[in-house]
Amino acid sequence: MNAIRDRAFAAHDFGHIVESRPLDVLSPRSGAEVQGLVAFADRHRLPVTARGRGLAPYGQSQADGGYVLDMGALNEVRCVPGERTLAAGAGATWGDVVRATLAVGLVPPVLPDHLGASVGGVLSTGGFGASSHRCGLVADWVRELEVVTGTGERLVCSAERHPDLFRAVLAGLGQCALILRAVLRLVPAPERVRRYRLYHDGPGSYFADQRRIARDSRFTHVEGQARPALGGGWRYMIEAVAPHDGELPCADDLLIGDLGHDRDTQEIEDLSYAEYLHRLDRDERLLRATGEWDRPHPWLGLLLPEEVATACVPGALTEPEQQGLRTCGVVQLRPLNGRTLRAPMLRRPAGELLCLLSVMRTAPPAAPDTVRRMVAANRALYERARAIGGVLHPMSALAMTPEDWRSHFGPAWADLAHAKERYDPHAILTRGYGLWAGAR
Repeated sequence: MNAIRDRAFAAHDFGHIVESRPLDVLSPRSGAEVQGLVAFADRHRLPVTARGRGLAPYGQSQADGGYVLDMGALNEVRCVPGERTLAAGAGATWGDVVRATLAVGLVPPVLPDHLGASVGGVLSTGGFGASSHRCGLVADWVRELEVVTGTGERLVCSAERHPDLFRAVLAGLGQCALILRAVLRLVPAPERVRRYRLYHDGPGSYFADQRRIARDSRFTHVEGQARPALGGGWRYMIEAVAPHDGELPCADDLLIGDLGHDRDTQEIEDLSYAEYLHRLDRDERLLRATGEWDRPHPWLGLLLPEEVATACVPGALTEPEQQGLRTCGVVQLRPLNGRTLRAPMLRRPAGELLCLLSVMRTAPPAAPDTVRRMVAANRALYERARAIGGVLHPMSALAMTPEDWRSHFGPAWADLAHAKERYDPHAILTRGYGLWAGAR
């Protein structure tokens, strides 16, 4: 691939909304090369950002007028079964991780839904998964990081070594250092799982059931969706998973007998754990084949207090701006327990029970006015959510000012700003988020 094509490729991301003009795309093959490139960029005050698989929705991993580091070659994955740990390069995918860990009967406690994302990209934003209601973020299970700071310094950090940097990097949006390698803790993987899809005609019973199963231990993985109903309106679906040892369990009533779903439409399926983890692979192949993967994706993620989600979510879905979701989009509802979310840079609402609302729209082709309206609708929905205690999930198609970011981080802003001043004093790293005004 030549440099011109590299630059054109890195000018876009999965969102296909924001376009930039990087000076060059560089493909480091070692941590030493990353260190040298970042040090050069720092001396010349040039923006630099790491690009994993390019799944950002709004230019977050672009570097207008600077350098994009394609981390794909830093993809080594090494599992140490006796220690129940895994070391993975930032450019490895979570599919690479799963292949290595399942081969020895282990798995990270939390995995992102999409296994095509990069290790570095997910850890820099925190990483939610279907087991987050019990186990928190993907980033909460990191034992150690090897990073390159904005000054070109290569460091290993953990809760004991450079703890301020460790805290600033996990879910820190790439603002203080670029991840080279991560060491994660592992747990035993189940052989098979029982998957339940439980449908509700209204949000009341849906959220009541989500609340119940998010608080107990009956399911290891739980997520949900709002789906268009025939004749208008929306139905709500809980997807819940319980592991077993290879023989089909006979305790379905014990797991779902007390829930308020429609029993005539429930779906129960037995899968290998690997099949379950790869559940989105077919969807991605379909989106790529139809061209929808390459269309604009003005996605929005909001963390809401669970007690307001029951009213907020149905209200949002009735808005005219969201009607396109009925034909070209997905509405995901993920139950969370605030006590399990430990990364300090992840901002979340107060309270124990939370809901992650992900509005995942696909815009029509060649419709820039529609995309602009959708991004404007994201801002309006974000403002309403913020007024009732909601918090933005930063991997969203939403322009944020430095003032917005200060409000977003709240009490954590001082810690992040201090770490930024220490580890990236010239603010060259990951400018696509727009946290720092006047950076040169």
